[in-house]
Amino acid sequence: MTPLAPITREERIDSLDALRGFALLGILPANVLFFGMYFAAANDPTVAGGATGLNLASWALFRILIEGKMRCLFSIVFGASVILLTARAEERSGAAADIYYRRNLWLLLFGLAHAFLLFFGDILYGYALCALILFPFRKLPAKKLLIIGGLFIAFEAGWNAVDAFQQLERRSLAAAAEQAGQPLTEQQTEAKQELEAQRKQRKPTSEELEKDARKWRGNPLQVIGARAKFFATFYAVPYYDRVNCDVWSMMFIGMGLFKLGALSAARPYRWYARTAVLGGVLGLSVSSAAAWLALKSHFDRVTIVFTRVAFDVERLPLALAYMALLMILCKAGSLRWLTRRLAAIGQTALSNYILHSVVCAFVFTGYGLALYGRLERYQLYYVVAGCWALSLIASPDWLRHYRFGPLEWCWRSLTYWQRQPMRMKHSPAATPAAEADA
Repeated sequence: MTPLAPITREERIDSLDALRGFALLGILPANVLFFGMYFAAANDPTVAGGATGLNLASWALFRILIEGKMRCLFSIVFGASVILLTARAEERSGAAADIYYRRNLWLLLFGLAHAFLLFFGDILYGYALCALILFPFRKLPAKKLLIIGGLFIAFEAGWNAVDAFQQLERRSLAAAAEQAGQPLTEQQTEAKQELEAQRKQRKPTSEELEKDARKWRGNPLQVIGARAKFFATFYAVPYYDRVNCDVWSMMFIGMGLFKLGALSAARPYRWYARTAVLGGVLGLSVSSAAAWLALKSHFDRVTIVFTRVAFDVERLPLALAYMALLMILCKAGSLRWLTRRLAAIGQTALSNYILHSVVCAFVFTGYGLALYGRLERYQLYYVVAGCWALSLIASPDWLRHYRFGPLEWCWRSLTYWQRQPMRMKHSPAATPAAEADA
């Protein structure tokens, strides 16, 4: 038996790291919307940030190409890492449960700190929570893992369908109450109150938007208080809530795809090309149709909820198309200057994820520049471009000198309960990260 320790640089799978890095960069265009303006504006540009010209174009591109797709891809990669971590731990020591659960419980604590101090839309906490049930499934064959992922997708779609019809029913009851001119029934009163609460949340007035902005532009304690309120709302849900079903579905699919060799560039070129074409055509078609319906309905709440029924039909195929295209590049050794940099970001994903939050918190909240609610939608992506450039330049440079990203080092030291070596001991020119400039 070999003593348990983090995998070495030589043991890493470059294509999986590159995919993780690509997905991480793709998550930021979604997160920046929540950092920079009222949360409901992410899906409805008429709420804030502008809904014409470049602002509308940026919403459409985001809605079609990014929304849900990158989170889907990141969940898939996380699922793959479950198989990779446990298989190598069991190969070395015959046991993996201790390392696996300790790793995810520390990630859960990192997520809580991140959520309260930097970003209420944190994914680390949710990922760690969902990962706790994955361990017993690690040895299932790929087909069964994919089926389980599909069942979670069906469950979530059914939940969204029920929600959409309930929204429609409540609207009908409220409309009937307005027209009747008679005392409202208890059911009509509840429907009317609920719709008004949704209106305040989804379509706030200018005064309500300004009140919201003052919290995020306030002193650090005010900002932390506002963030804690959001975080408590988002995560005070049952363990089986559709938010977690969203994550579980893609994690199980990622576990299955990794066992098939799809995420390590081991499948034939023909398989990847077929996946890219079919996934791209299906995903872009459904996603474009959903965006058009939202725009045509003037971002009507019920219409948007109905489009969510087919959300996985648009996001999963397109995410797989992105994966397939990147695997083709990795397999062929093309654009190595880019794939090496993406792999470096993937190796330091936790550090880069937190770094992006630090930059955005400084730019948008009372921690620094307090630009929350002051930029148009398209201007938010200037911040994204700056973060991307920082990660692409700094990550490979960091790995020339260090074995891990700073937070990865901390996470691994806590997981293995032993201080890990940090500095590289051999010539940095010989490391994979150094080839990023080649």
